[in-house]
Amino acid sequence: MKHCADNRSAVPVPALTGSEPLYMVMNAGSGKHDSMSIQSTIKAVCEAAGRTCQLLTVDHGSQLQGAAEQAVQLAREHAGVVVAVGGDGTLHAVCQAVVGQGVPFGVLPQGTFNYFGRAHGISQDTEEAVRGLLDARLEHISLGRLNGRYFLVNASLGLYPRLLEDREAFKQRYGRSRLVALWSALVTLTRAHRQLHVELDYAGRQQQLRTPTLVVCNNPLQLEQIGIDPHLPEETDHLVALAARPVGTLALYGLLLQGLLSRMGEADQVISIGFERMSVHLGQRSRLVKVAMDGEIFRMHTPLEFSVAPGALPLLIPHSAPTPEHP
Repeated sequence: MKHCADNRSAVPVPALTGSEPLYMVMNAGSGKHDSMSIQSTIKAVCEAAGRTCQLLTVDHGSQLQGAAEQAVQLAREHAGVVVAVGGDGTLHAVCQAVVGQGVPFGVLPQGTFNYFGRAHGISQDTEEAVRGLLDARLEHISLGRLNGRYFLVNASLGLYPRLLEDREAFKQRYGRSRLVALWSALVTLTRAHRQLHVELDYAGRQQQLRTPTLVVCNNPLQLEQIGIDPHLPEETDHLVALAARPVGTLALYGLLLQGLLSRMGEADQVISIGFERMSVHLGQRSRLVKVAMDGEIFRMHTPLEFSVAPGALPLLIPHSAPTPEHP
């Protein structure tokens, strides 16, 4: 989950010159702000700084892959930077096209929680974030990987994907805010939940669990905010798996409250496991399972293979952000 100084990308990323053109992929339907206002701010800041900026906007998440691939091609041809503008789901989609292509990646967070941008010192204010892109350093960031697909913040199965689906429905109806997200979670937890029977295979160990949800995190800020300190060794990158023991609705409300108070690590019902590679086998007939990654829902074949991708993402980080200490 930490920064990694070792660049493991398939194609080397050239050093920054400070004059790279920016190719920005924006999901106009993502986030809680007005897309036209965001575009105007981006263009104004880039023009004032004399930097070339091209916006590739889409109206739906299904169009992001094509726009991201176009942005990567332009960045490779013109020694530029690919920038994702949107929530964590948009960042997730654009990241898939960037990894291994030898081009730097920047983000302008526009979502509700923005865990990825906040974890790396990137402002949630659009104008300030653009200025940070124009004066940035390059850090190679470790990603999570699930069945060959990368994730920035977390990947989950069971109850958590259902929480995300219900949250999106509430946002469509009532708007995007953290209060709406909390309200949605409270409503979802009132319903009956199926328990997962999972077998975890990691570091030569096997562990069987019965749990309503399994969440694998690649974001230290999210862990910190819910109060989880996995005490991982500093010399290697790790992901962290979180699972809750089978509990009733009232206990789930208690876990949610402890997370809001940054005290989930004190809960006896929560299990946390740090690992580099893990196979997750499910005790079910179907080989397909619903998985959420960075807030987007996918169906994936089991077993689920989680691993760390060290230094996979060449990320632009504002010079004003703290410099990580490398072991």
